[in-house]
Amino acid sequence: MGDTLEFNEIYQEVKGSWNDGRLRFSKQNVVYKSSKTGKVDSIPAGELNLAQWRRVCLGHGIKLGTSTGHIYKYDGFRDTDFEKISEFFKANYKVELTEKDMCVKGWNWGTAKFSGPLLSFDINDSTAFEVPLSNVSQCATGKNEVTLEFHQNDDTEVSLMEVRFYVPPSQADERQDPVEAFAQNVLSKADVIQATGDAVCIFKELQCLTPRGRYDIRIYPTFLHLHGKTFDYKIPYTTVLRLFLLPHKDQRQMFFVISLDPPIKQGQTQDINLTLNMSEEDVERRFEGKLSKNMSGSLYEMVSRVMKALVNRKITVPGNFQGHSGAQCITCSYKASSGLLYPLERGFIYVHKPPVHLRFEEISCVNFARGTTTTRSFDFEIETKQGNQYTFSSIEREEYGKLFDFVNAKKLNIKNRGFKEGMKGNIDEYSDSDDDQHDAYLERMKAEGKIREEGNDSDESDGGSGEYDSNASASDSSEEGDESEDESAKKKKAKKAKVVKEKKERKPRKEQKKQKDTGGPKRPMSAYMLWLNSSRERIKSENPGISITEISKKAGEMWRQLGKDEKEEWETKAGEAKRQYDKAKKEYKESGGGSASSSKK
Repeated sequence: MGDTLEFNEIYQEVKGSWNDGRLRFSKQNVVYKSSKTGKVDSIPAGELNLAQWRRVCLGHGIKLGTSTGHIYKYDGFRDTDFEKISEFFKANYKVELTEKDMCVKGWNWGTAKFSGPLLSFDINDSTAFEVPLSNVSQCATGKNEVTLEFHQNDDTEVSLMEVRFYVPPSQADERQDPVEAFAQNVLSKADVIQATGDAVCIFKELQCLTPRGRYDIRIYPTFLHLHGKTFDYKIPYTTVLRLFLLPHKDQRQMFFVISLDPPIKQGQTQDINLTLNMSEEDVERRFEGKLSKNMSGSLYEMVSRVMKALVNRKITVPGNFQGHSGAQCITCSYKASSGLLYPLERGFIYVHKPPVHLRFEEISCVNFARGTTTTRSFDFEIETKQGNQYTFSSIEREEYGKLFDFVNAKKLNIKNRGFKEGMKGNIDEYSDSDDDQHDAYLERMKAEGKIREEGNDSDESDGGSGEYDSNASASDSSEEGDESEDESAKKKKAKKAKVVKEKKERKPRKEQKKQKDTGGPKRPMSAYMLWLNSSRERIKSENPGISITEISKKAGEMWRQLGKDEKEEWETKAGEAKRQYDKAKKEYKESGGGSASSSKK
């Protein structure tokens, strides 16, 4: 028996959806890493006290229970895996892997049993189905029934929204109503999000980019509450995957990013004094020195410290990457919105609309493409192993070398170069690698770039005087080598003047420019120009400090992204303006306008 057992394509149920990943049994712990989110669940071997082998929807599954009351379920095993897993559990965990049959009868009468965080519905002592109480969002009671509502999961094609249990009245005279007793058992373990009790602390009028607006952020022990003028968001800490603290490119603002799974639908820097709504003894006992009752500092620092202590997740900050301007991010556009791309030590994150987080291990390849609008920029394309493609466009050409160096150092597969490098190598499947590697292709690209720059400089200094005689023989060239530099320069100058003179003589005479009629009606604008005039101020306000050239480029990208219905509105306006122009032009000509100017030579 080896020290570890590893299984690929093992599925874990998360709020009604099955996420695949890798499962590893070792002597010290049980580790499951999700392929979708990269989240790692680790169960210490000493805490395992329950292991059941069951026939489930995806083959065979294992249900693990811990002494702390947590339940973990993994599906996707084969029938032949039972023996080796059972022996491994006996030898290393001192836990017996028991076989448990599920009830498949279509009965609707049974017994509800509450076992830790699970509600199991049993028929003849065999479990028909189980409800994880952490998925329950609301619990309502009626006369003889209890209604459970569940958290929505946008990743599922079909979601279970509600289950109702009929609780028959008890014949015995009990002090507590059976319906209320059932509801209390549910509420004791359910993740019911209700803003009851006092918040640990409140951040007033904090500016958020996603969801956009100003929100009061109330920090509760088990969830985060965003209270705005129009919307409220309640975020359980169990849905928080990662925390990021990223400096803005202007070095005056900071982004604090919370990565969620599932995500919600839909700051600025200032110094504050924060007082936690807890006694000093409670703060010390609960947070063990991570927080204090009275704290002061910048707003992003206070939010980061409180969230880190409550969520118990580390905060990710930018690594060693520095762009052309010295910033730790790259300005680019994604889906017609301008934002910032941060190359991190283990992935990329784009801020802000929509936020995108891509881990290196889920990236299949990257591609450097020529910009679609100008040669002064390029596009950076990322393709994931699931087949999704993300294109970050309008990146300044000066950032190419820095970004290429970074991607190459992380051993990502670059699509548009002669050879491919896989990400595996010495990388552990449960971690990432950051080794550097020499790249001959990159050195050649840099050398070609230097030659190209020197060639441009020499062309400008020479003034384009690259004229030569194609009929000159080798003997002529050798004789020219014996001549003095002055005579050679005179010959080149005379030859150049002769060529320019011949070109001037061959050039046809320029036709006389036709005079413009300034008295007629003004030509109508196109649908794009009408839309641009109405959107120019909005583009300026959303992108402060943007130049006129960048406004035009940005507007072109936004116009291409407009839907058919939105464009049709402006095309209708342009058509109406064209009809008005044709009518005015006809009346102008009938009144004699335009004849005088058209007859002039």
